[in-house]
Amino acid sequence: MKIGIAGTGRMGSAVGARLLDLGHEVTIWNRTAEKTRPLVQAGATLAATPAELVTSADTIITLLTDAAALRQAFAGSHGLLEGAAPDKLFIEMSTVQSETERELAGMVRAGGASFIDCPVGGTVGPAREGKLFGFAGGDEADLARALPVLEQLCRRVEHVGPVGSGASMKLAVNLPLFVFWQAFGEALSLCGPLGLDPARLVGIFSETSGSPNALKARGASMIAALEGKKVSPVTFDVDSIRKDLRAMLAEARSLGLSMPVTERTLDCFNQAAHDGLGTSDCTMAPAHWLRRPHGADQ
Repeated sequence: MKIGIAGTGRMGSAVGARLLDLGHEVTIWNRTAEKTRPLVQAGATLAATPAELVTSADTIITLLTDAAALRQAFAGSHGLLEGAAPDKLFIEMSTVQSETERELAGMVRAGGASFIDCPVGGTVGPAREGKLFGFAGGDEADLARALPVLEQLCRRVEHVGPVGSGASMKLAVNLPLFVFWQAFGEALSLCGPLGLDPARLVGIFSETSGSPNALKARGASMIAALEGKKVSPVTFDVDSIRKDLRAMLAEARSLGLSMPVTERTLDCFNQAAHDGLGTSDCTMAPAHWLRRPHGADQ
């Protein structure tokens, strides 16, 4: 297949590497050219503009930071929409509000092309192994066109409704995980007086009902953070969590909902970023909470 990828950050690069490994012709574009270098060295073709990317591919995957970046890539000068011919299929995989996905779908469909939103659960490792979880929103016919690609990236794809539904589902799925990282830091503070080894502590939590699957998957990173080591490579950073939490709260406001726990979680992650952890792996956040000055109000 001829596949284009707009956005080669951590996830976009992992998706691109997976598709190259499977023998697809991959063309890439990114606002920061430096981030395209590893994929180019692996065999991807570099497009100078988003419009050029579309002309080189039949299926275009977008994995960009936020709504502003998406609008610029789609509708800006030499944007994706310039090549949005009826034979093109857009798979939008960014984590944004459902409203953004519906807006993009309207622009793409106005040009005759097809569009689904399919943000994914999982980080860099699952992306490289084709073990993501896709949350798809769109028409049945468009999803059927997308499945040959999505099934090579995802262990499971759920069609959850029309365009925008995938975005809503992704925000909902991520919310309890982000709250967990903060709650885990608070739980660890209760264990402080016990003086337990970090590996033993994480092992205990990971085998109890108070732990999500993420703690088992990220246990080694969590242990390293508790031992005072810098977690590397970074797979999902604190700033990304803050961005997604803001999107969750905006989505809730659009639905007339109140989410006080989410609001407080964002406050805590904002403080962690203020303390210098913005680009650090999310597993650093619980350890940071544990080590903050006693009585400090975040």
